[in-house]
Amino acid sequence: MTTKDIRRLLPYGVAAVLALPLAVLGQGAARAATDYQAEDAVISQGAVAANHTGYTGTGFVDYTNVKGSSVEFTVSVAFAGSSALTLRYANGTAVDRPMDISVNGTVVASGISFPSTADWNTWATKTVTVPLTAGTDRIRATATTAGGGPNLDRIGLDAAADAQAPTRPGQPSCSDIGENGLTLSWGASTDNVGVTAYDLYEHGNKIGEAPGSSTSKALTGLTPDTGYDLTVIARDAAGNTSLASPVVDCTTKPSSDTTPPSRPGTPSASNVTANSADLTWGASTDDRAVVAYDVRSGATVYDTVTGGTSTTLTGLACDSPYSLNVVARDAAGNASAPTDTVSFTTKACTNDGGVPSSVTTSSTGWTIPWGIHWMPDGKSALVTERDDFRVWKVTKDGTKTRVGTVPNTVTTDGEGGLLGVAVDPQWASDHYVYFMHTASEGNRVVRMTYDGDSLTGYKILLQGIKKNRYHNGGRLAFGPDGYLYVSTGEAQTPALAQDKNSLNGKILRMTTDGRAAPGNPFGTYVYSYGHRNPQGLAFDRNGRLWEAEFGNSSKDELNLIKPGANYGWPTCEGSCDVAGMTNPKKTWNVSEASPSGIAIVRNSVYMASLRGERLWRVPIEGDSEKVGTATAYYVGTYGRLRTVTKVPGADQLWLSTTNCDNNGGAADGSDKILRVTIGN
Repeated sequence: MTTKDIRRLLPYGVAAVLALPLAVLGQGAARAATDYQAEDAVISQGAVAANHTGYTGTGFVDYTNVKGSSVEFTVSVAFAGSSALTLRYANGTAVDRPMDISVNGTVVASGISFPSTADWNTWATKTVTVPLTAGTDRIRATATTAGGGPNLDRIGLDAAADAQAPTRPGQPSCSDIGENGLTLSWGASTDNVGVTAYDLYEHGNKIGEAPGSSTSKALTGLTPDTGYDLTVIARDAAGNTSLASPVVDCTTKPSSDTTPPSRPGTPSASNVTANSADLTWGASTDDRAVVAYDVRSGATVYDTVTGGTSTTLTGLACDSPYSLNVVARDAAGNASAPTDTVSFTTKACTNDGGVPSSVTTSSTGWTIPWGIHWMPDGKSALVTERDDFRVWKVTKDGTKTRVGTVPNTVTTDGEGGLLGVAVDPQWASDHYVYFMHTASEGNRVVRMTYDGDSLTGYKILLQGIKKNRYHNGGRLAFGPDGYLYVSTGEAQTPALAQDKNSLNGKILRMTTDGRAAPGNPFGTYVYSYGHRNPQGLAFDRNGRLWEAEFGNSSKDELNLIKPGANYGWPTCEGSCDVAGMTNPKKTWNVSEASPSGIAIVRNSVYMASLRGERLWRVPIEGDSEKVGTATAYYVGTYGRLRTVTKVPGADQLWLSTTNCDNNGGAADGSDKILRVTIGN
């Protein structure tokens, strides 16, 4: 970028220039260095002097003219990693006065040249890179010749965090597989400073960690006869994380306990409302112990109870019949015979924005349809397929036509690939459409041209969004303000969510030509932060942004997004009382949700759930920031639900499934797009 290019951006403010992608501006300005005066350091064979001009502080160190004279500084840094050390010196002789630089007693740079500066009143600088540990370090500059060192005024330390990530760990393997545990081993990762820990993941959820010196870990507390999809991520002291290792699938041994619990007593229902019911049943017995009761309809689990023999079912659909039974389980996974069913009908619906009333199939033959965005004329939508990188035109009657692919897209063998799509509000004149996809170096936001029949062109608007096997975010949405909003995951690096200088774990807000949008709270792309894996984005009738977010193992979230707000991850998962963090408006247990897309129709948020295999409806209470009772529809009926979007000009939704794995286990081409009609 030229000076002329930067000057052209100045009408948008300095922030617009500073917020340009790293690919445009390069590495960016260095952080201000911390200065340490030489006269305050530990001096060996030298003296503090002030007999020349131009020094800073109260003086400088005049090295004794002997080999081995030195000055040692004690410094403090927050992160381990490579740091820039700048020495300000004067050398009034015509002879070079080289020095060794050591850190904590180890020479890290030898024979560094300190040439003549013409006279003793002329000062120069010399910068070297040194590895530091987090906390306190000792940096020593030692003369290596009989002439001693130069006059030393001070050092400046740019203790920037180590930015180099460890290498990807090697292929994991499992051994010592038992009923309730196994030993996971992997190939060691390397790092420029050192690997401090390995994080162990099962389908994107962290289940343990091991020290950086180890390449194996015994995992305990597993369920017998159960498959585990395991990966390993290396981490250094600065918080940099590697790409996820290759996956290993391991299955625990069947349990030696083959005796199922006895059949529980027949359940009964009471206190039935429009959206809830109290359920009680008789206790089961087991030769070892009953660990849980599942409240079910057929094979679909509505609730799991780990203590007691009663529960209050919430999230039920109003004016709907239910027939439920109860099954007891033991630690080995043995299940009792189901109880007789209890049947009841929830009370009538209240007219607070409409409820789903019917479902039809709009189109079939899909493999993980991920993003859906309607064209401005409302006659067709663009649909992306995550793992095949294909883009389709789909009309309202479900007819689909392939219009192209997005170049440079790669998979992560997890949640990366071709993700969100958005159509420019000015598409009729500019024909621009936008995609978020995974590329070789990370995740990108790109722009292409779509003439109604085919995609052409390819322009990178934003890159530098870190990728990993899981937690890539990926949703795009245009706001009423005409700017593009982007959800990014923390790429299985939780610390990035709290780092306002990172693009990961954020909601970003940008212009259609790739700049940070004017008015962003930090003068960068970042609109909000503290997100783990945000995926659903939708604007309500008041122009407010709502967002749905995957939790780790505790709580999934529905958030109302405000500029500059911190949504807590990884300090908080769900609601918490930590000052400065914004709580969600609604939470769910991860088994009930794992939310992806959201849409807002008639002032209600509709949230598609993957693991929960249901469509949640959450009414917004008028124009307030409060939400009402969440209710669930189609529980277990259509499998994993990925994306939901409003059909233009109708009280209808399109709802897509993700059953062609991750991990629905269905064959390619078996996913569907469903049409849901919203009734009174």
